Formats: sequence, C-alpha cells, structure tokens
Amino acid sequence: MKILFISPLPPPINGHSLVCKVLYDGLLNKNLIQIVDLKKQGLKDGLVSWVRAKEIFRVFIQTFFKKKKADIVYFTISESLAGNLKDIIIYLICYNLLGKCFIHLHGGSIKKILFDKYPLLQKINFFFIRKLGGVIISGESHREIFNKFIENKNIHIIPNFAKDELFVDASLVKLKFEKLEKIRLLFLSNMIPLKGYLLLVDAFLSLDDSIAQRFSLDFAGRFDSEEEKISFESKIKGNVRIKYHGVISDEEKISLFQQAHVFILPTMFFEGQPVSILEAYASGCVVVTTGQSGILDIFENDKNGFLIRENSIESISKVLSNLVFQKIKLKEIANFNLNFAKKEYRVEHYVNRIRTVIGAD
Repeated sequence: MKILFISPLPPPINGHSLVCKVLYDGLLNKNLIQIVDLKKQGLKDGLVSWVRAKEIFRVFIQTFFKKKKADIVYFTISESLAGNLKDIIIYLICYNLLGKCFIHLHGGSIKKILFDKYPLLQKINFFFIRKLGGVIISGESHREIFNKFIENKNIHIIPNFAKDELFVDASLVKLKFEKLEKIRLLFLSNMIPLKGYLLLVDAFLSLDDSIAQRFSLDFAGRFDSEEEKISFESKIKGNVRIKYHGVISDEEKISLFQQAHVFILPTMFFEGQPVSILEAYASGCVVVTTGQSGILDIFENDKNGFLIRENSIESISKVLSNLVFQKIKLKEIANFNLNFAKKEYRVEHYVNRIRTVIGAD
C-alpha cells in the first residue's frame, strides 16, 4: 500500500510528533510511505512568519507531487486558524483522493476555537470532511466535533499509547512506594503557561514548609523562548526541592518517570488526550490533572489520581497537601494505572487499530 503521510515528525519531540513517529514506524514495515513533514519551529499555534510561510509552501508543493503515487492519504489536522486554512488547501490539492483520505485530530479544541467562532469556516470544512474516507479521534468526548460533518460509522475512536520502554514491572512500583519518605512530583510537558507549569510552581512555593519538605518537584520540557526559561530558573533559584532538567533525552525521560510517584499536569488547554498521562500510567505513577474533556476520556477522579480545578493555585496546593496523608492509596492507584495502561494503551494496539481503519497492510 502506498501511503501519503502528512504529519509532524521529530525533532522537536512533543506528544504530537511522538505519536506520529510511532505510527510511521509501525506502518513502514509493509507499506511504501511518502512523508510530508508538518513540523513547525515554535510552540505557539497560529503564528505566521516568513519562515513558517516557507515551510507551508513546501508542504503544498510536496503534497501536490507526492499525492500522485498515493493509494491512501493520512494527515493530522490543525486546530489554529492559520493551520486550518493550510488544511483546507491540502483538501483542495488532494480533492480527487478525498474518499481515500483519513484525517486524525490529536487535540480537542477545534470546535470551540474555530468551528463555533467562524461559521463560514465550518461550512468550508464540512464540504470537504463529508467526502473523506474517515476521521480518527482519540476519545468519545470528541465525537461531537464531527458528527454533523460525517456519518457516525466513519468516525473512529483510537486512544493514544505509551511507548513500550515506558512500561515498568509491578515490582518496581512496589519498590518505589514501599518506603515513601519523600513524594517525587513530576511535570513533563512543553513549558508554556497554558500547560500550567507556572501555577504548579506557585502552588508548591505556597506550601507550608512542614508540607513542602515531604516533596521534591522535577520539571522537564522545552521553553518557547530563552526569556521565559531565564525567568523560570530565576523563580526557582535556591530552592533545593525544585529542579528544572531542561530538554531531556529518552533515557532521562524514562528515568524521571520511573522515579516519580505523582505526575502532575495542571493544563488549561482543551486537551485531546495527553500522551504524558498515559506514560505516567505505564510508569506506575499517580496522576494529578484538570478535567479537560479529552483527559476525562482516560482519567477518573479518585481512581487514576486526583482532579484539580483549572487555573487554581489553591486547588493544586490543597491536593498536594493531602497527598502526604494518602501514601497507601497512592500505591494502590499507581498499581491500578500500570495494569490499566498494559491493557488499553500499548503501541501495538494503536498501530493495528489505525492500520485497520485506513485499510493499510
């Protein structure tokens, strides 16, 4: 099968590019794949610059020439205004292949920030989407985005995954929770305000010292600007309980997850399905996060961890303060999450499900 694969690939590594790379590798064994790489240089959606304009022009040219040899088109769509205009032009370029085209939404905000705000844009998208071979979403909460556009049978729910190397043995979970003198908290994501890293550090710094000394807090991820990085490092300077690890390797990422007891993501995004949460499950971690619709497809309060209110330093502080009195429960949740991930969120399941949907070998 000849597949035109229009998606962002690493570098840089983020949840979106990671998922796309794993799918690409999984399909490569039995298919001929032509890539149109949608990577962008920054973390901020929707910004148009001369560099980005050249990147998008390259995408259009490559799509035009490579589509001629494709049996199937797979591409991940954007949720920004500029990104959606790019997607519409890709629909136009691939118009004669729309019946064999499958789009994949990795986020969860496209309805609220695009379709609901711009009725004309919604109609244009509807014109193309209703002709597609199928739409892939990560959870049930996102079905409403497309159920006016395309038949329900052509909307496919395929959850994300954690890579195999993130999965730990149950013995490791038992060991790290056995003598829980200090709870290790981990924030691992892009270091942008909407992911909640500033809320987390402010909440941690507000803890009474008698509580704070029971924790350590690790941050890892990429800043979008050197100024933001310098500001954050200045904020935590001198605090021996907080460490920023910078942009980390795969090995460092595995190590941080394996050592962590609690993964915390105070995100304010309309999340799709954060891969980092599934990675935390696979690593035997308790999860503390907000109730975004995409997150609630894979997370249940008091079962996978603890919910916090969006944009609330007070809510984070309260949950952290309570953690020190729930050490037995933390171990139980961590074991549950590991078994849950083993059953539902493996790479093999993800690749096979997409292969079936798009009719690939």
